Amino acid sequence: MSARTPAIFFGHGNPLNALLDNDYTKAWSQIGSQTERPRAILSISAHWYVPRTAVTAMAEPRTIHDFGGFPRELYQVQYPSRGDPELAIAVRQLLAPLDVTLDADWGLDHGTWSVLRHVFPAADVPVVQLSIDETQPAAFHYDIGRRLRPLRDDGVLLVGSGDLVHNLHTYAWGGHPIEPYDWAVRFETRARDLIVKREHAPLIDYGSLGQDALRSIPTPDHYLPLLYVLGAGHEEDAITFPVEGMDGGSVSMLAVQLG
Repeated sequence: MSARTPAIFFGHGNPLNALLDNDYTKAWSQIGSQTERPRAILSISAHWYVPRTAVTAMAEPRTIHDFGGFPRELYQVQYPSRGDPELAIAVRQLLAPLDVTLDADWGLDHGTWSVLRHVFPAADVPVVQLSIDETQPAAFHYDIGRRLRPLRDDGVLLVGSGDLVHNLHTYAWGGHPIEPYDWAVRFETRARDLIVKREHAPLIDYGSLGQDALRSIPTPDHYLPLLYVLGAGHEEDAITFPVEGMDGGSVSMLAVQLG
């Protein structure tokens, strides 16, 4: 690799984005075309949210269809990337003395493959997933991102996949267009400002940001991948937002790229 790889948080939104050709997926494709091909990807997905820290360590991770009620075509999607057991071991070493399980069961869930099949459609970059330990506070996840930072100097693209705003209780399920909720826009705007200013403490203690934050993050699973990416940042990283938009009124599709 000729340069440090980026760290990118993707708002992945609806699983159907895996099949769609829309503004979001076109932007994902553009990110892939503009990013030097990494030697591997380490993905932190909102959908591997379990009471432990684990990393996929198999040579051929399976494509997991971890959702229900969608068209048959979506269940037929495969993302046949290789795994990278050596990277899994390197992740465990970087996080020591934290107990990290080398996992042989999980694979790639839709938080990872629904985005990557647009970013790297040939599935020719090895992919490893790191779980999110649901028992740990937000600062724990930010710290893991900091400890993973050296991977960016070794050709590994660090990807977080979730949604900055993710409130399905208020989501417009009927498919008709809806204007974003005021509280969702206010929180996304506030979060963007803090990211640009590199003021991460309020983003870690997101409950301190008030009711807009609590409505935007009713559960932490889709928000926490952002903290891994922010933790892996360097002061000299350029900060860009290559994807923007609010789907269904209350799911942010914002992407945050460092580097």
